[in-house]
Amino acid sequence: MTLSIPRALRSRLLEAAVATLVCAAPAAASQYDFVPAPQIDLNRIYRIDRVTGEVGACQYGLKDGTIGVTFCFPVGEGAGKQEPGEYGLVPSKHAREAGVFRVNYRTGEMSVCYVLNGEVVVCTPQAGTPAAAAATQAPDAGTQSPAGGASAKKP
Repeated sequence: MTLSIPRALRSRLLEAAVATLVCAAPAAASQYDFVPAPQIDLNRIYRIDRVTGEVGACQYGLKDGTIGVTFCFPVGEGAGKQEPGEYGLVPSKHAREAGVFRVNYRTGEMSVCYVLNGEVVVCTPQAGTPAAAAATQAPDAGTQSPAGGASAKKP
């Protein structure tokens, strides 16, 4: 027994499928996310490549005789491409903080990214979650955690 779908219905189903794919394509193609620096008197925006973790930053500046310029900082130490993952940027809630956190949603690793000396975007090395760090380091009896138990020394 074969199921027969009327030609008009097949045509409408095909049109709906194509429309769904066309509308979904731009959403799937967004490779970058953008967040402002948390500092309230700084007009800087950070950009991250969601797949590679590369971080950049741009800001507006005044220039005599013009409407102003947008200038972007080059990628420096630690801000370049990372292992492929699912990256994002998270600003802190500090009104005077100019940097942002780069997070890897797959691994839980984080680093802090900022513009160093007004010249280049840099990021600290990725650090794992506390549970992952504790599993790779043996507890030191001389170091106490806030809860009073032994904890691993930080590098």
